[in-house]
Amino acid sequence: MTNDQRAVLAEVFDGAAATYDAVGVSFFQPIASGLVEALAIRAGEHVLDIGCGRGAALVPIAEAATPGGRVVGIDLSPNMVAATAADVAAAGLDVEVRVDDAQNPAVTGPFDAIAASLVLFFLPDPAEALRTWHALLRPGGRVGISTFGDFSPAWHDVDAVFAPYLPPNLADPRTQAAESPFGSDLGVEQLFATAGFDSIRTTHLTVEARFDDADQWYRWTRSQGQRRMWDLVPESERPDVIAEAALRLEATRDDSGRMGFDQVIRYTFGDRPG
Repeated sequence: MTNDQRAVLAEVFDGAAATYDAVGVSFFQPIASGLVEALAIRAGEHVLDIGCGRGAALVPIAEAATPGGRVVGIDLSPNMVAATAADVAAAGLDVEVRVDDAQNPAVTGPFDAIAASLVLFFLPDPAEALRTWHALLRPGGRVGISTFGDFSPAWHDVDAVFAPYLPPNLADPRTQAAESPFGSDLGVEQLFATAGFDSIRTTHLTVEARFDDADQWYRWTRSQGQRRMWDLVPESERPDVIAEAALRLEATRDDSGRMGFDQVIRYTFGDRPG
């Protein structure tokens, strides 16, 4: 990852660290929990969580690997790392949390398992990253990642309010073009195969994102990766963007009175040949 790319991502997630997954919208936690459950972490295993964020996957990994395991969480954002390190320490979990680059982690293996929830599509060379992760696994070790599957048309319509402000090269990982590896199950599986994994398999989970009102939607988008979209909207124009989003959100209101969308999550798994 180039220094410029690192700086942009670190700044976005540093700004989101204090409220990440903490504005009353259940989204990232169930995604991470599903990934950890499928990886079936066992006591005593050595596990690396790449892009650990605020610990949505890291905490259940640490709990499952206890006793006797080694658990390491890495993230590009110093603020994420500081907050998560404090959280796991307060929980009494023996976890190493450090600033590191997901593209080429400077950690020492081997690991029994590697988890990376909603990370791989941010990297400049996903195929090369997977090859690097492959080398960090012991023979027979396993990796599991989550990426975005089918994208709700209603969600696409709401997020279109950002379109006038975004440069052409700013890809939204939920709307990867068909030619991108992340546009299909097969595309991601081929990345795994190219990196040397076998026993490659894909599963899916549908996750809800529901909001009480447009203000909660705004706070949620500011609390995660979409923060970089808001950073490109002039502050003087943000009220108009929020107002337009509110109108579009009304079309998603359900019988309970809440607004929002469903998102298909793709889980891809592979093993390092033994």
